[in-house]
Amino acid sequence: MNPSCVFCQIVAGTRDATVMATWCDAIAIVPLNPVVAGHWLVIPRLHVPHAAADPSVSAAVMRRAAEVLAHTDDQANLITSIGPDATQTIAHLHIHIVPREARDGLALPWTPSTKDKEVNPGNNRPPRK
Repeated sequence: MNPSCVFCQIVAGTRDATVMATWCDAIAIVPLNPVVAGHWLVIPRLHVPHAAADPSVSAAVMRRAAEVLAHTDDQANLITSIGPDATQTIAHLHIHIVPREARDGLALPWTPSTKDKEVNPGNNRPPRK
């Protein structure tokens, strides 16, 4: 546990959150500012800064997110980010479950706007080592 991490504080029960599901290795909460109804975060109980830091923990958390969706008919985005340049704002692994509906108007950060439909060919590079 990292005592300065907001998600570690939620897991420890020292910070309030709306907990939607619990498992031995993870919990699911409603984020402070959900983007749609049903938006949840699945976070590991173990402090892991991001998805690449511990692939086995990342796999377990993704499994929990998939288990949540397996009991619904929801279409959804499962989203995680690694680092501030990729929009990660809390340095504790978390997977967003974002239910989607046709024409819900929710744009993802990489969704082209109506002004910019051009794809940047420079984005076709492999990940850096």
